[in-house]
Amino acid sequence: MINRYCLDKMKQIWEMQSKFEYYLKVELAVCEAYAQMGEIPLDALNQIKSDAKFDLKRIDEIEAEVHHDVIAFLTCVNESLGENAKYMHKGLTSSDVIDTAYALQIKDASQIISDDLVKVIVTLKAMAKKYKDTVCIGRSHGIHAEVTTFGIKLLNWVDSFERAYKNFLIAAEDIAMGQISGPVGTYSNVPMEVETLTCENLGLKSARISTQVISRDVYARYMNELAMIATVVEQFATEIRNLQRTEIFEVQEGFSSHQKGSSAMPHKRNPVLCENLCGLARVVRGNATTEMQNVVLWHERDISHSSAERIIFPDSTILVDFILNRFNSVLENLVVYEKNMERNTKLYGGVVFSQKVMLKLTEKGLSREDAYEIVQKNALKAIDENGDFEQNLLIDERVTSKLTPAEIAECFDVSAYLKNVDAIFAKF
Repeated sequence: MINRYCLDKMKQIWEMQSKFEYYLKVELAVCEAYAQMGEIPLDALNQIKSDAKFDLKRIDEIEAEVHHDVIAFLTCVNESLGENAKYMHKGLTSSDVIDTAYALQIKDASQIISDDLVKVIVTLKAMAKKYKDTVCIGRSHGIHAEVTTFGIKLLNWVDSFERAYKNFLIAAEDIAMGQISGPVGTYSNVPMEVETLTCENLGLKSARISTQVISRDVYARYMNELAMIATVVEQFATEIRNLQRTEIFEVQEGFSSHQKGSSAMPHKRNPVLCENLCGLARVVRGNATTEMQNVVLWHERDISHSSAERIIFPDSTILVDFILNRFNSVLENLVVYEKNMERNTKLYGGVVFSQKVMLKLTEKGLSREDAYEIVQKNALKAIDENGDFEQNLLIDERVTSKLTPAEIAECFDVSAYLKNVDAIFAKF
């Protein structure tokens, strides 16, 4: 089951009440910075911290008149401060509050996503270890290639998720920056020290430079890392969907005793969770494209990015949180059909062992071209006639003149394909 508490934590970050709480946190941090510099009396600072409050209904009333959410917020807060209101928002512009508060929201959201990623990686590592020696068929172009193990397949998933995790942490660190630089970023009415102290008080980096807004290429990179996480999930959700196909049937999503697969066909057990994940990944990638377009603003800034970001950042962080929790649930409840995996490696009398036979024939003196032709003919005959590749070899004089039955059987020994499994796992 998906942890609803975890998902609620992400949702709360982006609720309107939380948005203005982050705004107030920034405004109070600026006041504290001024107090550290001796420009706001400590008793006034303490009174501001004690009295500052807002009411969503009142903000809405004010915004209906002024048509500016930050001004509405500040007006509402100032109504609670009396004469100390003169210290609020001193020298700032709206984007100082918006972008710095955004950094705090994204930082908190990133911690949740980071924890989600760790959970998925831990689950995958445990599964990879469990199925380390479970033989299954590897496929290229959707066609049987050679045998591998389900553990190695899962270890590839671990590798992709660990890479996504590493890159996400870098992007999350880069975006955790604030700015208190005033109109067009020149600190014309706010000392540069205020930015440094404010960001330190909030646990953020200071932007090296800003143009009244923080450059959106930083935001775009973060959104692209969210899209990459969703895409990695989609990659492996698609693999599960393929492996659940009736003619393959090597794994299956968990299916409860009262679950129904189709309104028309009672036999159906569909990979609906993984299909859902694939669809949601497309939404996250679409949002990343939108943030790429937000990089391009007029001159020092405009607000064409603002309306889009109010949608795509809450949506994408909430979606990725949901996607990772759902995928982890899919993994924990995945049914693995080891016997079917073994069966599929032996289709048509083990045609997937063809390379071993070819190489063995070359060791006996045949050219690679001749050996390839002989093996291919016997393999394709087995496939086309629903026959048995190994039996075809045993009655082909071109093969039996070079190889004994024991040597032919040796080519179908699965253990020869698994000799490096432990070494591969040792890398992790």
